[in-house]
Amino acid sequence: MQFSNVNRVEIKKKMQSEPLDLLVIGGGITGAGIALDAATRGMKVAVVEMQDFAAGTSSRSTKLVHGGLRYLKQFEIGVVAEVGKERAIVYENGPHVTTPEWMMLPFYKGGTFGPLTTSIGLKVYDFLAGVKKSERRKMLKPEVAIAREPLLKRTGLKGSGLYVEYKTDDARLTLEVMKKAVEMGAQALNYMQVVALVYENNKVVGVKAEDLIDGSIVEIRAKKTVNAAGPWVDTLREMDKSKKGKTLQLTKGIHLVFDGKRFPLKQAIYFDTKDGRMIFAVPRDGKTYVGTTDTVYKGDIAHPKVTVEDRDYVLTAIDFMFPDVKISANDVESSWAGLRPLIHEDGKSPSEISRRDEIFISESNFISIAGGKLTGYRKMAEQIVDVVARQIHKEEGIRFPNASTKSLPISGGDVGGSEGFKKFITLKRMEVKNIGFSEEIAEQLIYRYGSNVDIVFNIYKKEKEKAKEEGLDPVVYACLKYSIDYELAFTPSDFFIRRTGAIFFNIRWVLEHKNSVTIFMKKVFRWTDEQYKEYKQELEQLIYETTNPLTEKEY
Repeated sequence: MQFSNVNRVEIKKKMQSEPLDLLVIGGGITGAGIALDAATRGMKVAVVEMQDFAAGTSSRSTKLVHGGLRYLKQFEIGVVAEVGKERAIVYENGPHVTTPEWMMLPFYKGGTFGPLTTSIGLKVYDFLAGVKKSERRKMLKPEVAIAREPLLKRTGLKGSGLYVEYKTDDARLTLEVMKKAVEMGAQALNYMQVVALVYENNKVVGVKAEDLIDGSIVEIRAKKTVNAAGPWVDTLREMDKSKKGKTLQLTKGIHLVFDGKRFPLKQAIYFDTKDGRMIFAVPRDGKTYVGTTDTVYKGDIAHPKVTVEDRDYVLTAIDFMFPDVKISANDVESSWAGLRPLIHEDGKSPSEISRRDEIFISESNFISIAGGKLTGYRKMAEQIVDVVARQIHKEEGIRFPNASTKSLPISGGDVGGSEGFKKFITLKRMEVKNIGFSEEIAEQLIYRYGSNVDIVFNIYKKEKEKAKEEGLDPVVYACLKYSIDYELAFTPSDFFIRRTGAIFFNIRWVLEHKNSVTIFMKKVFRWTDEQYKEYKQELEQLIYETTNPLTEKEY
């Protein structure tokens, strides 16, 4: 089923054609999860997102579906138990965008962790998170830890714990959940900004949204409206005049990316810094990325940026744990900054604030959800839709079924779970030998698109000549065409950031293909010259910001 901005007018009409059961504001992982849960229960649901899907927090995380080991340190037992179990569900429902990754937790003389606390902590973690036997923690002697990762600091090393986390592409995970919601009957549009809430009898009955592409304003009505706008949750609560009691505290986290040849990390590492913070260093696709910071943020919500101070903090942390690498600012290939919308707690530092989610229901029945983690998106969605279902049942007597997303594959996940995906990869590797892909590119596409990869392969086979006529590399063309026809991509930034992740992990590829991609998109969407200039400039600015940290003064 096509999901394309070419059909934008029709999608808007469908959103307005009859009152919805539920309208979701926000197209990050939380909004996508809510839309999917509601659609599976038979609700008429729509999502509006003022940027692109996953453009905020959901494309700027540490890119791990992790069980929250750090929350064990803060005795948040409930959080560890819930997200640990959810992690396995996310993996089974979308094994193409989630990959198990053994993570090493080294401990040093005088450090935060010791052999006993690490061993007990990881054992408790395994129990709470319901970790399967093959992925339970192992304890390593110093020499074994060094053999696994020779770059580790050797002075004072007393050993290490080894446990499993899950790598993901956060933006693609969000997209696959949103696409599944659309497959199940939901409507969704990016670049639709809510400019006003619509009231009747002092209750919210919908929104007025501006289409940021053509400037038109539409009214979309729904029995229930949910605010899942991430860092903008309080902005919308202010619109509703209901920002009372608990509020958000935004914290910023940044990550730096290095070429794997310059920083040849073999093993993912989770380590504590001199000031007691925890940092991840993760090898990925021939690169190594390191983060995250955790600082209070009060700047432009739409454009958090990496500062020189942020960069230097992470560089210092790398130098502390991997002294032989001799890392420097010149080695940074790209970077990203993201915001965490946490629930403010007096007297707590950003690192200590709970990652629990909370639901706020105002007097006008404007329902907001804030906090939470990428890993727990499905459970958060279930809680919100339960609230909506109870309200509609009470008011109208209509009864919706319970959630059924626990074993529902997301888009691209129709591969028979994690075990089935292994067979799927083998099968597709054999098939592509006749298509002309290199094995490396084939594998990259299989992991990116999962069970949807055949559509991409077919575009490649059937439209090779057209790609050449358009001045596009045939593989780039196949991916771009898929993102336009099936993933609602509208700008080159959508493609290079959220649809491929290339701006973070393959900046040279972006520089090589940005012009041909932008020209093709102009043709498909019939942009005006002004739009072409705007979207081209937007991408150039994002490339610049990704590769050039700012000083606090510039910020």
